Amino acid sequence: MTKPLDTIHHTAIQVKNIAHAVTWYTERFACEIEYQDDSWAMLKFANTSLALVLPEQHPYHFAIVTDDLSSYGEAVPHRDGTASVYIKDTDGNNVEMLTLPSEDDAV
Repeated sequence: MTKPLDTIHHTAIQVKNIAHAVTWYTERFACEIEYQDDSWAMLKFANTSLALVLPEQHPYHFAIVTDDLSSYGEAVPHRDGTASVYIKDTDGNNVEMLTLPSEDDAV
């Protein structure tokens, strides 16, 4: 039996202005705004999501969904109900290990 593949939840890129970046992406691509404020936005595409972040708020990264954050370090809760731990790969790239809110949390 083959182990199931991990899921990449999103990739984050840094932008200078969240509102301008959201407008640029949504005018050019078929995507939906999942969340937006002045400090970050999440755009949903068919197969993944794209986070638009400010350089002073978040590093470039991609996020992998996990059920076991404790094996990566101390989890930091986020305002959208997720929690995460940032780690670095062997080349210094940022990887966000992410847990999603459970269905029970959404009720």
